[in-house]
Amino acid sequence: MTDRISSQPDATARQITQLTLLYQFSNTLLSTIRLNKLTHLILTALTSGNTKLFGRAMLFLRNEKSGVLQGMLGVTRDTSDGLRIIGNEESLSSRWDISEEVIAHQLATDFCSRVRATRIDMNNECPLIKQVIFDQELCLIEDGECRQCATCSFIKHLGATSFAAAPLVAGRKSLGIIIVDTPQSGNGVNHDGLHFLKLFANQAGMAIENSMLYNRTEQAHSSLREARERLIHGERLAVIGEMAVNLVHELKNPLITIGGFAGRIKKGLPSDSREQRYADTIVKEVCHLEKMLSDILAFSRKPTICYNVCDLGEILQSCFNSYATTLEDQGISLSVNLENSHWPLLGDAHQLKQVFLNLILNACEAMPDGGQISVNIERLPQEKRAVMVRIADTGGGVPPEMLSQIFTPFFTTKQHGTGLGLAIVNRIVLNHNGRIEAANEGSGAVFAITLPLAEATQ
Repeated sequence: MTDRISSQPDATARQITQLTLLYQFSNTLLSTIRLNKLTHLILTALTSGNTKLFGRAMLFLRNEKSGVLQGMLGVTRDTSDGLRIIGNEESLSSRWDISEEVIAHQLATDFCSRVRATRIDMNNECPLIKQVIFDQELCLIEDGECRQCATCSFIKHLGATSFAAAPLVAGRKSLGIIIVDTPQSGNGVNHDGLHFLKLFANQAGMAIENSMLYNRTEQAHSSLREARERLIHGERLAVIGEMAVNLVHELKNPLITIGGFAGRIKKGLPSDSREQRYADTIVKEVCHLEKMLSDILAFSRKPTICYNVCDLGEILQSCFNSYATTLEDQGISLSVNLENSHWPLLGDAHQLKQVFLNLILNACEAMPDGGQISVNIERLPQEKRAVMVRIADTGGGVPPEMLSQIFTPFFTTKQHGTGLGLAIVNRIVLNHNGRIEAANEGSGAVFAITLPLAEATQ
């Protein structure tokens, strides 16, 4: 009778201590919504010398997509000494906190690394996983029962013998598990520790669920903000584009007039006079502006494609004929290898011709002192329904840091370029379900255009 009376104050003291810890823990969970800090606070509270509950704590969260429990964090008593109390320690309003330095130190430990590298398959026949995750019950394993089980090896990997596993539950959903043990003392988890772990895990599960919901809400808000900004930006660009098209139309007629009169003035001036050179400059700059306005119109206008079966070989031969005189005048030799004279495509022959004319013109401009253009066409062995046209030159190539930008509208490496030629080429190729790639090869640049063949050749 005396022993029973003497044990009552001890039991009452333990209950008061546990309730105080639970209040502190509840206050702590309300102090942050950051999932990373929250998990560190949870495991540090379980292992800290302030609470003296367990020697190690491990957290595994459920990944619905992969069907595994993924190791998130492992904390030992040696790395949990950074837990500090905010407020009066004896007050129910006190809580714990942890610094970023302690968090970084815990993540850098070998034990934490082993936990984070652990994946537990929830679809196997592990009795522990079934009891904790699916039945949502606390599980106590003593004397290495799991070490004798061949179903999974994660316990052996983490060096646990006698341990307890508690489910993290929010509503009716299992979020993961917390595993705790006391390897330093050599003793298992006692009854008081199990009772406290169960209460502790219930609060932790709800806190983690709230944090996940908050993060998902923040991500959704962020995505909505970005979508709204893109929409507003797109509307502004559309207005600017429409205004630019109208402006181009208004500018084109005066430019033609200026160019025409400048050309007439040039013809009536002495060839060696200063005025003749001025008039010649006006004519050249007007031509440059007219080309720029034409490119802007071509880029801003919604393309209309008239799909017909056309022959790629005939399109290329037409391009060669158009530039024969230009190539000869600039001392540029043309090497052509079409392999087969018949390459049927389903597309717009006029627009496809514009693609190859633009690329040949670019090659000519890259070789003002002469050079060589090589055009090869071949069926791709890895893509039986496609054909590739390679146009290579010896003009020195494109600066490597600019290769990824050359198809961007208004980006140009030329002094008087508009930056729309290759953008238009890229759009035409994409509209024909093809692709264009640029690279440096040998002493120049090479453009590879891949286009699908018509059904008849497949």
